[in-house]
Amino acid sequence: MRWWVSIGSMLAVAAAAGVAAVAAPNHAPQSAAGRDDTKQVDVELVLAVDVSYSMDVDELAVQREGYAQALMSSEFLKTLKTGPNGRIAVTYFEWAASSDQKIILPWQIIDGPESADAVAAEIMKAPLRRASRTSISGAINFALPLFEQNPYHGLRRVIDISGDGPNNNGEPVTIARDAAVAKGVVINGLPIMVKEPSYSMMDIENLDYYYEDCVIGGPGAFVVTIKDRAKFKEAIHTKLVMEVAGRVPPARIVPIADEQHPARVSCLIGEKVWQDRWGR
Repeated sequence: MRWWVSIGSMLAVAAAAGVAAVAAPNHAPQSAAGRDDTKQVDVELVLAVDVSYSMDVDELAVQREGYAQALMSSEFLKTLKTGPNGRIAVTYFEWAASSDQKIILPWQIIDGPESADAVAAEIMKAPLRRASRTSISGAINFALPLFEQNPYHGLRRVIDISGDGPNNNGEPVTIARDAAVAKGVVINGLPIMVKEPSYSMMDIENLDYYYEDCVIGGPGAFVVTIKDRAKFKEAIHTKLVMEVAGRVPPARIVPIADEQHPARVSCLIGEKVWQDRWGR
C-alpha cells in the first residue's frame, strides 16, 4: 500500500515511542561473529533534493534549511534512539536533469547531537545552485548505487525525494521506481505545491497525486505534501522523523496504480508537457 498523509496526522504518529524497524528484503542477516557493529544502522537514508529552475531561490534556501534543522531537532534525535541501533547513515544530493546530480553530503553517521550538528553544517555550507530540467528517474537511478557503495548495513533503505514538478527528462519515472522497489528500497515523496501551477515552468495540477501514483513505492511508502510556504520546514521535519521511526501513518490508503486502480495523473504527463511546449 501507499499512503497520503497530512502534516498534522504524521506529527501525531511521530510522537509515539517504541518504534520497531522492519528489515528490508535485500539485506541478508549477518552472523554475530562476522558483524561489524559500528556499521550497523537502522536506516540508510538518501535525501534527493530538487534544484531545477522551477524552484525559486527562496524555496531552495528554505528547503536546505529545513533539512538541516530537522536533523538537529530534539524530536528527530529522540526518535533516532528508538531504533535497535540508535543511529542512521545519511547522504544528501541535489538533482535536476538526468545527468545532473551533485552530492552535497557524502555518507555520514548520525548517532546523536554532535554528529547531527556536523551533518547539518555540511549541508548548509554548500552554495545554492539551480539547473535545468527535472528528472526524478535520474535521481532514483543515481541513488541506487549509493546504497551499494556505502559501508553501512541498514535494516531499511529509503530514498527521500523532494520536488516541485513531474519527470520531464530521462527514462519514465515508473521504470526507475519499479527497479528500486524490486531491490527492497522504499521511496517516499515530498511534492512541493506552494505556488500556482505555471505552464511556463512545466508545472502540473495535482502534483501530489502524481507523486502518489508514479513516484513513491515500497512497503509503507508515503507522501507529505507542502501546500503552504510557511509549512515548508515543518513538513520536512515531520517526514524525516517518520522515515527514521519506520512508522506507517494512520492515514487514507492510496491503492497502488494498476489495472483495477489506474493512475489519477498520467505518469508521462511531464514528458508530454515538455513535448507540447518545446516539441522535443
